[in-house]
Amino acid sequence: MRLMSFQLADGRTSWGVVDGEDVIDCGTLAPDLRAALAAGPIAAPAGAPRHALSAVTFLPPIGNPDKIICIGLNYLTHILEGGRDVPTKPTIFTRWANTQVGHMQPLIRPTVSETLDFEGEMAVVIGKQCRHVKRADAMSVIAGYSCYNDGSVREWQRHTSQFTPGKNFPGTGGFGPWIVTPDELGDISKSALTTRVNGAEMQRATIDDLVFDVPALIEYCSAFTTLEPGDVIITGTTGGVGAYRQPPLWLKPGDVVEVEVTGIGVLRNSVVAEDV
Repeated sequence: MRLMSFQLADGRTSWGVVDGEDVIDCGTLAPDLRAALAAGPIAAPAGAPRHALSAVTFLPPIGNPDKIICIGLNYLTHILEGGRDVPTKPTIFTRWANTQVGHMQPLIRPTVSETLDFEGEMAVVIGKQCRHVKRADAMSVIAGYSCYNDGSVREWQRHTSQFTPGKNFPGTGGFGPWIVTPDELGDISKSALTTRVNGAEMQRATIDDLVFDVPALIEYCSAFTTLEPGDVIITGTTGGVGAYRQPPLWLKPGDVVEVEVTGIGVLRNSVVAEDV
């Protein structure tokens, strides 16, 4: 099942189940997708309205998560390109919900810096409230997976040892196009993560190259916080980011970034300059 959030031409927002080139509107079941996940199993109601995907605006699948937990330094290629030691525990930082944009919506390069970089990642969406989840039980709390572009303003990320400023500029977190439930994907660790800029491949790895895999991340994160339905864990990026290229490759207005995860789909965002 593919689950998405969207906006109609009249401005109304809803969520639904993707069926071919349409989305079945499930807005009568719950006010948003986060609430629907909390309520339990999802099934599209009989006779619900259908909308062509081409006629709706894609929103971040979970627009109002309680938490977005980001994992840094989680692919060996990215660790090595930055000259860092392999961490013994997950590197954690956070992103705020209002920095996210949906599929086909523009990423915003801020006026204060030209060092906007791409980070293609796979996102894990939590499906039930949980705490102290053991590794063996981790898959039971997952609602699904999505694509994420953890757009990073490197200049601001490097002001101090804390990543937060560079990871939270408005319009820098691409999320989507939808959430794919685990039953459709099978073993996600065999999926490939690919990032392209203007059609040229910049990043590529398989999910099994993660230093801390998905069960390990859920076990670790649920030890220090209560995970809620709709929480998002962004699992890290692989090597090939723009900051470590020679010369550096910064995103500029007019660029198009695609993040693809096998079995999930392609998240596509153009880049625009901040309008101030």
